[in-house]
Amino acid sequence: MRNTSKIIKGTTLSAKNVTATVEQGEKPWFVHSKMVANIMYSRMKEQGITQKELAEKMNCTQQYISKILKGRENLSLEALCKIELALGIRILQFDSNN
Repeated sequence: MRNTSKIIKGTTLSAKNVTATVEQGEKPWFVHSKMVANIMYSRMKEQGITQKELAEKMNCTQQYISKILKGRENLSLEALCKIELALGIRILQFDSNN
C-alpha cells in the first residue's frame, strides 16, 4: 500500500486549530473527516479514478463517495478500510510504541 505521509503532512492540523474548530460548534470527528477527504481526493486524482469508479470498488453509491469527499461524513472503521483497499493507501496508522 502507498504511504500517505506526504499527503498527510499537507493536511495536518495543529491542536490549536482542532480546539478552535470544536469551539465553533463542529464535531471533533469533522477535522479528521476533512483530512480523509483530502487524502482520498489526491489519490483519486493520481489514479485518474472517478467517484463512480471508486463507489464500484467500495460496493457503495456514488452519492456516498460524494458525501465523504465533502469532508462531512462520520466514517466507520469499515468505510475507512474499504477506502484504503480501493485506493491502495493507508489512512489508519497506529503507533505501536504506546
